[in-house]
Amino acid sequence: MLLLPGVTVVIKKDESAGGSEGTVVNHLGFLVQDLKVRIKHWEGLGLKVDEPRPSPTKAFLRFPGDIRVELSEGPTITTPVAHHHIHLFTTEVDAMQEWYVEKFGGRAGERGRFKEVWFPGVRISITPADEKPVGSKGRAVDHIGFEIEGLEAFCKKLEAQGVKFDRPYGEVAAIKSSIAFLTDPWGTYIELTEGFSALR
Repeated sequence: MLLLPGVTVVIKKDESAGGSEGTVVNHLGFLVQDLKVRIKHWEGLGLKVDEPRPSPTKAFLRFPGDIRVELSEGPTITTPVAHHHIHLFTTEVDAMQEWYVEKFGGRAGERGRFKEVWFPGVRISITPADEKPVGSKGRAVDHIGFEIEGLEAFCKKLEAQGVKFDRPYGEVAAIKSSIAFLTDPWGTYIELTEGFSALR
């Protein structure tokens, strides 16, 4: 696990059907204190900077597994790196925003030209796609996750609203957590947990 402020990145060795670009979970966004210094550091590690060359405040990198990562300069953050957003692509921007607001209790917002859904510690940015992207399951960014207080009741509420679960609510004794999986209507595979944050 990679622990960053407000987010846990879980890395699993497995076969992948491809990178993040072209899927509904197109890329992940992070803030860094000094973009120029970070770019130089990561290029020294052999990471590819996507063309066009980075602007003074934003760049895209290709991480191992062909994971697209956006870096934006956030000089006011108090850590070298902080999580900022998950960027979803869809042909149904308004419907996706409404779904995450209705089902997960997020707050609708905007960032420049992007519609967003805001949650504590993270935001989902949504970009219109010319063609329907493929689902995330089995790709380099397989799924996104939310830590839910009262997960069992939350899952029952979603089921009552017609949401189908890929893996129904259940307890995982080995890690003293509860877990469930579902897929949003656009192919984003989503893990729901309770107690997982205590493992940080």
